[in-house]
Amino acid sequence: MEKLNHKKVFIAGATGAIGKHSAKLIAASGAELFLSARNRESLYLVGEECGVKSDHLFVMDITNEEAVNQVAASILATAGQMDIVINAAGIGLIKPVEQISLSEFMDVITVNLVGTFLLVRAFLPPMKESKKGLIINIPGILGKVPMAGAAAYSASKYGITGMMQSIRKEIERTNIRITNLYLGGVDSPFWDNIDLRVQRDKMVQAEEAARAIWFLCQQPESGVVNEMVLQPFNHQVV
Repeated sequence: MEKLNHKKVFIAGATGAIGKHSAKLIAASGAELFLSARNRESLYLVGEECGVKSDHLFVMDITNEEAVNQVAASILATAGQMDIVINAAGIGLIKPVEQISLSEFMDVITVNLVGTFLLVRAFLPPMKESKKGLIINIPGILGKVPMAGAAAYSASKYGITGMMQSIRKEIERTNIRITNLYLGGVDSPFWDNIDLRVQRDKMVQAEEAARAIWFLCQQPESGVVNEMVLQPFNHQVV
């Protein structure tokens, strides 16, 4: 396993349940962290908890092309290439297709899929140049197996899966790793505004999801974990 000491790690969506716990674990492992999120106050609280310097914190909307490019350019100019880029940003939507407005559909696609595209496009070129690096995305289990009511959400997550499979073809002769983490139900604020009966006490805990990300950050030089599936024991769909 590779160690995280002195590794440069960027986490988008660092104030969400999974992003926050991942940041804590990775910081405790000696990595140099760079964090982004939309909410400045929440971001700085997470940064303080993780011991991250203020100049390593970036208020950023992952759907804003100019903002993503500026953050990436700033980080790359001062710190150089990131060893690991983790995208923990995303939004959810679970409702019957006839109840989904076009605005809602586009919001989910824009945050989950377009945001991933913008992030990868901004941070991948230096990795291509050095022929090394690791990108971790979280399509979630609905990016592998669909569920009723998840037309918009699954579309965005399947899109991530397909996009990253294509990008893998671009980096075949490099040591760049791309890993997709397919999480099943995770007990997080994702479910707070979703009208669906779920047993949150039996879901995967956000801390354990973060531990999976922490583990994936330490892949051996001789191999790659293309994907990992982590889902509740009582609700396994694959």
